[in-house]
Amino acid sequence: MTMQTPHMLLASNIRFAAMLTAVGCSRMFIRHVLRDWNLSDHIDAAELVVSELVTNAVKSTGLTDTEPKWADIKAHHIVGVQLRVIDTSLYVEVWDRSPVNPVKQPQADDSEGGRGLFLIEALSRRWGIHRPPAGGKIVWAELELSNLTLPTGDHPRLPHRVPTAVRAPEGRAREMATTALMERVLVGLRSLA
Repeated sequence: MTMQTPHMLLASNIRFAAMLTAVGCSRMFIRHVLRDWNLSDHIDAAELVVSELVTNAVKSTGLTDTEPKWADIKAHHIVGVQLRVIDTSLYVEVWDRSPVNPVKQPQADDSEGGRGLFLIEALSRRWGIHRPPAGGKIVWAELELSNLTLPTGDHPRLPHRVPTAVRAPEGRAREMATTALMERVLVGLRSLA
């Protein structure tokens, strides 16, 4: 009888109102989860990737006003962020409801923006776009893991708390984000079979 090597599968996700403050909150989520999973060595790269992906999602579907009024945030202004680990790969995934694909912008030496997808390509093993049956799109990046150790479980896990000011409003878009991100987890589980 041969022993199979056990697979590692971890997943955690969160949803935010699609506004510029979601970028910083997404970075906090990354730090919290990766520390909890004993993957602190990968925080910097994952934070950069999630910053670019969430910024693109907010520009695509959210509010880009630097000081939006709470009344301006509607039920369709949602972004979902998910981290998944499958064996030696860390996936940073961001859901938004827009059907429009992100596009690499032509670069010039004096460009002030538009380098996000180039940065993601440089930091990740690969990246892509997934069209979940629930709707919208998930832009994902796969980062290679090194020094992989399982979470120790010697400290209680705290729930992820989202500040009220950036909490995703209830509604169909939030349900779509939740379903789409869980579908990605199921895809990951099927890949282990």
